[in-house]
Amino acid sequence: MLKGLALTPPVVGRISIGRVVERGAKRQPIRDDEFTLTTQIQTRDGWMLHPLDEQLRKAQAEAKIDFHAQATHPGIQDPAKAQAPVKLRRIPIRLLFDDPDLNLRASYCLFDRGTGRPVCVGNGDTCRRATAQGVLTKECPAPESCELAEQGCKPFGRLNVRIGDEEELSTFVFRTTGFNSIRTLATRLKYFQAVSGGNLSTLPLELRLRGKSTQQSHGTPIYYVDLTVRTGSTLKEAIFEAKNEALAKQEAGFSQADLDCAAREGLALGAFEESQEDGAVFVDEFFSSPEQEPGRGDGQAHSPDASPSESLRNKLERKAAARVRTPS
Repeated sequence: MLKGLALTPPVVGRISIGRVVERGAKRQPIRDDEFTLTTQIQTRDGWMLHPLDEQLRKAQAEAKIDFHAQATHPGIQDPAKAQAPVKLRRIPIRLLFDDPDLNLRASYCLFDRGTGRPVCVGNGDTCRRATAQGVLTKECPAPESCELAEQGCKPFGRLNVRIGDEEELSTFVFRTTGFNSIRTLATRLKYFQAVSGGNLSTLPLELRLRGKSTQQSHGTPIYYVDLTVRTGSTLKEAIFEAKNEALAKQEAGFSQADLDCAAREGLALGAFEESQEDGAVFVDEFFSSPEQEPGRGDGQAHSPDASPSESLRNKLERKAAARVRTPS
């Protein structure tokens, strides 16, 4: 095994609620009000859509038309309307692990924006920092009190989920620097693990996009990702299904405990989860995210019509420049 190589959950696609677009000579983040499933292939026109994106939209459109048809004119449906595009705001998923911290890994991260190489990763207590002497373990004061904050350190979460049943050990990854998504997902995972008796990986769940506005967002809608039981199901029904599925997997010889152990050991092999190659792909989106404050949303982007706020990095750089100009 290569030393220093973290073994991360296999990824076959991405889940996003935003994108980066070029406007003149600048790259700006744009926030979406729906999910998009993409492959891991990026072209000049953006990320290529994954086939499941169209399948999920079509299935939800048909379900919506069927519901309205049965409610108004039972037995009458319009096939043409079933093909109408819908906003993808719900994604049925299952989790790969029973351990919440394996499904969602969140930390304070700083990337070198030139190379995409991870520079520092911490949890508010300790951090691993790349230095000239190698990777060192240091205290992590969190971005508010860290000298590296002005370079772009911020919360960074990665959620791996299963979509569909074709590849049971492959996942889609949702990456976010959004405080609301990270906090909500972490809380939901802990709660679902508790109420299901630890059967987190067999619970039938769905990712759901929610919106809200706060005083800090100045009335502009912000979107974050939540985790719930699937639409049309109750928590009691989901727990019952999860227990039966866990028992069936155990009888078939599937060891969920050993899978969680293997994943935990694999992630611990590397100093950083992201390699330089991975970092180079999404570091542009990472640094393009707007200022992260509680209630400010998900770091995907501002609305095209909203006035952009000054980023944390720009504020810190402006203050540092002012200190230099001020005579002692």
